Amino acid sequence: MGGRGEFQNCGGKLSVGRGRMIDAKCCAWIHPLVYLLILLKVEASFVDITYVESAVTKGAVCLDGSPPAYHLSPGFGSGVNNWLVHMEGGGWCHNVTTCLARKNTRLGSSKQMAKKIAFSGILSNYQTFNPDFYNWNKVKVRYCDGASFTGDVERVNPATKLHYRGARIWLAVMEVLLAKGMRNAENALLSGCSAGGLTSILHCDSFQALLPMGAKVKCLSDAGYFINVRDISESEHIKAFFNDVVTTHGSARNLPSSCTSRLPPAMCFFPQYVAQRIQTPLFILNAAYDSWQIKNILAPGVADPHGTWKACKLDIKQCSSAQLRIMQDFRMEFLNALAAIKSSPSRGMYINSCYAHCQSEMQETWLSADSPVLGGTPIAKAVGSWFYDRTPFQKIDCPYPCDTSCHNRIVEGGVGSNA
Repeated sequence: MGGRGEFQNCGGKLSVGRGRMIDAKCCAWIHPLVYLLILLKVEASFVDITYVESAVTKGAVCLDGSPPAYHLSPGFGSGVNNWLVHMEGGGWCHNVTTCLARKNTRLGSSKQMAKKIAFSGILSNYQTFNPDFYNWNKVKVRYCDGASFTGDVERVNPATKLHYRGARIWLAVMEVLLAKGMRNAENALLSGCSAGGLTSILHCDSFQALLPMGAKVKCLSDAGYFINVRDISESEHIKAFFNDVVTTHGSARNLPSSCTSRLPPAMCFFPQYVAQRIQTPLFILNAAYDSWQIKNILAPGVADPHGTWKACKLDIKQCSSAQLRIMQDFRMEFLNALAAIKSSPSRGMYINSCYAHCQSEMQETWLSADSPVLGGTPIAKAVGSWFYDRTPFQKIDCPYPCDTSCHNRIVEGGVGSNA
């Protein structure tokens, strides 16, 4: 201890080696930063990006016409024939204006994506932090189409040069992964967070159909169970928004036919109308007070012109008693939307009462010393036991604020982003 570059004490001054000193007041932010960096180094691996150049000739491209991309961490040991395919989230664009806004960002162009990303949580390579999936082949498929990999419009407007080709991206990436060994999978899990969690529901059966007959194939949706509910002004805001997404991207023919044969296509963007008829085993991981849904579905800005919900949406502890009652009603509507799938023994369910959005990608919520628990079980253990048929898991938390294990979080951004 005390060698060059080490933090030696945090009294009146902080020594950082070679006689350099930092005021003690800096400790307030230095210690958390150092802890975070050490934690990230221990818990996460950084994985290079791979561009699917061969997809371009098939028209399977991002909004800007660039090739799709993914990150692959190869499996090892007993996991060499097991595959975890995780779909990135990032909201949706529902018209030309919003799609143009993301066209030149990482959510619309692989040119703007980070060349390396950290794999942690369900993507971690460390057995301590990810006991059931650590040595699997783990893939994170990058999201750049804006419609949960469902769109396919042939014509490209020469003025906007926008490509609505999410369904083609899905197929092109799956073909590459199959060629890389996924066609020999013994176990496979399609997962995703938020808009990627919706992807894992909408493509669940088609994913299963790609894999060998004898393989154990299941799907996990993390924060992807978006519900059809009126907002605080009694408007059907999210229903209209999803209708515009489906129309803009030409998604109708790529949504599950078990739903579109009964309902208008836009309704089939809502898991509550799709999930019951999915044949592949499916696990729903969701906060009952999903912070993104509270912010963008229950109380979107258009329904709150005076900003009375602003503080509440940023921090649930700032909600008034009246706002909390409305959020409790939202929870009940969320649970009602889940009711249809709860009866199936192949379904897994982990519905905690946190103010959170996406809990599988971050180590602190997936599996750590103080991660959320439900029935005494952390998320990683519940999902792993369900996947391997050790024990079924269908649990719903008591209402807020009863769960003291929660990591209450907030996701910034409007309805078109960060989901």
